[in-house]
Amino acid sequence: MTSQFSTHVPYVPVPLDPLPNDAESLGSDFQRYLSYHLGRFQGCPPVYLYQALAYTLRDRLTVDWRATWGDYLQPGKRRAYYMSLEFLIGRSLSNNLLNMGVGDATQQALLNYCADLEEVVSEEPDAGLGNGGLGRLAACFMDSCASLRLPVIGYGIRYEYGMFRQRIEQGYQVEDPDHWLRDGHPWEVERAEYTQRVQFGGYTEHYIDANGTRRVRWNSKDDVLAIPFDMPISGYQNNTVNTLRLWKATATDEFNLDEFNAGSYSEAVEAKNHAEHISMVLYPNDSSENGKELRLRQQYFLASASIKDAVRLWERQGNSDYSLFAADNVFQMNDTHPTVAVAELMRILVDKKGMGWDEAWAITTKCMAYTNHTLLPEALERWPLHLFEKLLPRILEIIYEINARFLREVSMKWPGDTERQRRMSIIEEGNVKQVRMAWLAIVGSFSINGVAALHSQLLVDGLFHDFYELWPDKFNNKTNGVTPRRWVAHANPGMTALISSKIGNGWIADLSELQRLKSLTTKSNDDFFADWQAVKFANKQRLAKLVLQECGVEFDPSALFDVQVKRIHEYKRQLLNLLHVIHLYRRIKLGRVENWANRCVLIGGKAAPGYVIAKRIIKLINSVADMVNNDPEVDGKLKVAFLPNYRVSSMEIIAPAANLSEQISTAGKEASGTGNMKFMMNGALTIGTYDGANIEILEAAGEENFFLFGLRADEVDALRHDYRPWTYVEQDEDLRGVIDWLRSGHFNPCEPGIFDMVLDGLLSPHDPWMTLADFRSYVDAQERVSQAWQDQTHWTRMSILNTASSGFFSTDRTMLEYNRDIWKLVPGGAVE
Repeated sequence: MTSQFSTHVPYVPVPLDPLPNDAESLGSDFQRYLSYHLGRFQGCPPVYLYQALAYTLRDRLTVDWRATWGDYLQPGKRRAYYMSLEFLIGRSLSNNLLNMGVGDATQQALLNYCADLEEVVSEEPDAGLGNGGLGRLAACFMDSCASLRLPVIGYGIRYEYGMFRQRIEQGYQVEDPDHWLRDGHPWEVERAEYTQRVQFGGYTEHYIDANGTRRVRWNSKDDVLAIPFDMPISGYQNNTVNTLRLWKATATDEFNLDEFNAGSYSEAVEAKNHAEHISMVLYPNDSSENGKELRLRQQYFLASASIKDAVRLWERQGNSDYSLFAADNVFQMNDTHPTVAVAELMRILVDKKGMGWDEAWAITTKCMAYTNHTLLPEALERWPLHLFEKLLPRILEIIYEINARFLREVSMKWPGDTERQRRMSIIEEGNVKQVRMAWLAIVGSFSINGVAALHSQLLVDGLFHDFYELWPDKFNNKTNGVTPRRWVAHANPGMTALISSKIGNGWIADLSELQRLKSLTTKSNDDFFADWQAVKFANKQRLAKLVLQECGVEFDPSALFDVQVKRIHEYKRQLLNLLHVIHLYRRIKLGRVENWANRCVLIGGKAAPGYVIAKRIIKLINSVADMVNNDPEVDGKLKVAFLPNYRVSSMEIIAPAANLSEQISTAGKEASGTGNMKFMMNGALTIGTYDGANIEILEAAGEENFFLFGLRADEVDALRHDYRPWTYVEQDEDLRGVIDWLRSGHFNPCEPGIFDMVLDGLLSPHDPWMTLADFRSYVDAQERVSQAWQDQTHWTRMSILNTASSGFFSTDRTMLEYNRDIWKLVPGGAVE
């Protein structure tokens, strides 16, 4: 399907008249949608109230949405395209209410119809478009780009099913489908007229064109249509609405009529089903060949549809001189997932636009920018050549050519250094040859950035050192951030009101203003300290209600709330946290409770379905929690809970309530982290290793307001070849006691041996996470936490100082740096 609009006449949308935002007008439109569009009435299930309200607000956003497009589509307007396989946006209703500034009027309008705004908001499902930090970062980036009026369009996939809904049965993780689109999605607008065709399979044909130039034609056979669905991304009270464009996959034809007429119904619909699998589920299990194939299909589907759409937008504005294309367009590739876009843009320029290779390569390498999110070599995607050859034969040819020309450049720089050429080749040799996607991104991009100062340094010192020596000017750092609108102004209204009463509300748009709170941390501000404590206590009561509802565990809001919520992974070391919990439990059982601080430990996160050890760690957490919580000797001194189905909306309750933020990854393994920033903004203190953005948090807050422990990255590397975990067990009585309890089956008397794999990993000299090496330092740091908690005035002062020091970690700052150093966009959008 092609657009019905001319590509020769610049297109600017006709402005719409604004709609009133008073309570009466909102209520009238709400009633109209409820009655006429949805066919419901008062007393209907609250999900329909949510949908009616969403449509009411979307109408108002559409006015600014169209005006923003009008500005962004002006000829000569440079645009950025943010390509990501994940956008973990959470709920849109509450975010738009805040950004539009219509919360009070909406609440009043609903009260007139006997509806409660909080109840209506809770009916919206979390959008199943992402998994963890990568997707949430992308969502925060989109929020900040709109709030800064930067012309940035997001591109992703419209997954029918999210990661999965996690529930716990007898301590084990069970995965249920997350059909978040079951009741529709009122925020999206289908744009079928902009559908793109994405090629798969078939073969390539080399020929000579009419001008005597050698050309290539890709004769594909398994094409798929990419239908765009647009979501409005509102800026903070600035009348700017950016676009998140999500692609849905569908077959090119509803049926193969020949097969259908022959009676082969199942074969007729097979192609349609196969096509739609591309956008069916976030993160298919890629442990099988079919899973790998689907994942690669998803990545090319996103890249091809998005690049083609950007080309369409550019040509629609009357552009045809491709020597100017790079001046008007920049593509930011979020991690390795969309990096096949480098080869796809080359294919379009060479095969479709008839350019020579050198001209096309000069354009591509001025358009593409790559963000790396990992220091784990195994997390850098590699795809077998046979998969590329089967699915993307023309793309593989282009990658071969990119690599051949690149290796000539390497050999000119380092003549005779065949080992370096082997390391730097985009094609990795071995029993199964593979395409190194990160290498393709580096070679094809003008900018490569890490996401925290240490991460970026470790990239150029280690993982990407060869490339850094060749192109040092390509590499830069852009420390991550989070949006203060979602994670403080919306998630923590009590603290938002308290801060604004002291320094005004300008900090919501400029988080650096929070530093003005530092002047309020003197002893003469007892009332402010008391108010701060009251807000935190109320937030803890709200979290305790959630924990009781979801876990059946009673948390005492007066206790220390110790929280670790993130994806379950060995390098994030939920296991180290659990060893400390067992240590505390042993102390209680042994009567060693001097200077005790009552503590409620909350752990949450999903393990990938095929990640066996991570799932077994979840079982161990639940087994320990079951024993601790039901032991009468504990008597409220310690509570442990595993919160199922951790998601954005639950984090909005968790972050404001946490006292202690667990950021305890093995040093040198966490690229950045963003949960650490959300907790810091909300006044939690961090216990953490010298890793990722923890380092910058420590520097901002001051070491005296941060509980640092553990080996540093260089010490981890130095220890790796002589790591002897049993030495730590033998030399530490507390650790020995914890290990003995685990070995004896103390927490699994009815399921002997189920934790042997976890214990074997801890005690292996090949444990890459070196959990036991950090145990003693971690326990000592936790003792400092308990001592600090005893002095509530001092703790409150540290809490306020953490919030006051968090301004650097706003994605507004991050996006301004991306724009200054990489995108170089001129702010635009609708004006007030």
